[in-house]
Order: sequence, then C-alpha cells, then structure tokens
Amino acid sequence: MARYTGALCRLCRREGEKLFLKGDRCFTEKCSVERRKYPPGQHGHRRGKLSDYGVQLREKQKVKHIYGVLERQFRRYFAEAARRKGAIGETLLQLLERRLDNVVYRMGFAANRRQGRQMVSHGFFMVNGRKVNIPSFLVKAGDVVQVVEDKKEHPYIVDNLAKAEHRGILQWLEVDPAARRGKFVYVPPREEIPLEVREQLIVELYSK
Repeated sequence: MARYTGALCRLCRREGEKLFLKGDRCFTEKCSVERRKYPPGQHGHRRGKLSDYGVQLREKQKVKHIYGVLERQFRRYFAEAARRKGAIGETLLQLLERRLDNVVYRMGFAANRRQGRQMVSHGFFMVNGRKVNIPSFLVKAGDVVQVVEDKKEHPYIVDNLAKAEHRGILQWLEVDPAARRGKFVYVPPREEIPLEVREQLIVELYSK
C-alpha cells in the first residue's frame, strides 16, 4: 500500500475528529471538521452503525493516520510492543511517540508530523550531535535533538517555533527555542500522551 497523498482533511472527517494533520489550520475556523461534521463522500450523511470489527479497524486507521505510518510499519510496531513488558497498547503508543518525526513535531520545530518527516529526511536535525535523516529513528530518554547549524534560521523553523506557543510543550520534553535544541527527557506514560485513542481496541483487533 502506497503512502496516502490525498486531502488530509478527508482523513479527519472520516474519523469524525481532529487528527491535527495540517498544523496551524487545525486550530482555526477553517478546520474542515468544524465546518462539516460528517464523513466525506456522497453518502457521508447516511453511514450506518459500525460493527465491533469496524470500530476496532477505525481506531487502528486513526492511529496510523495520526503518526503517518503504513500498515507494514504499524504491524512491526505492534509486534515489537507485544514482545516488551507492560501493556501492549501503551507500549505501542510510546514507540510511535519516540519516532524522530513525531518528536520534532512535539518540540515545535515542525508544523505537523508530515512536515517533520520531510525535514528529518532532508537532514535538518541532529541527535546527540550526529545528523539523523531517518524519520522512524527512535529517540531514547535523555537524547538531545538539535537543528543543524545551517538550518537554524530556515523559514520553517522560525515560523513553526513562533506558532508552537499556543500548542505548549509536553512535560516530557524540554525545548530551548533560541538554541534550536530540545531534550527528550523521558518516555511518557499513557496518561501523558495527549491522544483521544482507545488503544485497547487495536490490541483486540490484532489479537483475533
């Protein structure tokens, strides 16, 4: 399955809630979920009730869209979460939160995860002093993420940091906007991951 390249707002409307895929637009009255509170397509108004399987599938699709991962990648994350100790659903979300493209978004360097993935691929960031251009790179507790020297005044970085103030910085991250540097302090527990997701439904789906 290829990466989705269609309208991002359709994904939010399909799930019936904001997935914050378009950055600053999601916080304005232009957000499509605010303007059209029904699924996309000509039959959007008449969609019936989902089965139990359908509910589980939609929850999985929602998480995939939020983090921008494909089905094969997502299955690998789930398999890795199942191998580790602790609740599978919580561990799954922690692995996804540790992705470098997600971390730079959470720190405010990128407007959304899609832009974060592009910026990482183009060599905007270093982790512990070494340039990393792999969006799926897993950041560990204590790692320092920094913008490379020649990108510190890039319009994306400057604009995104200015707009990130209304989002706020999560308590498991430390960010120094002036130095264009952030620290991944610790792996967050489930209650500190701000996602309206029922991860147990995903566990049930893959456990069948």
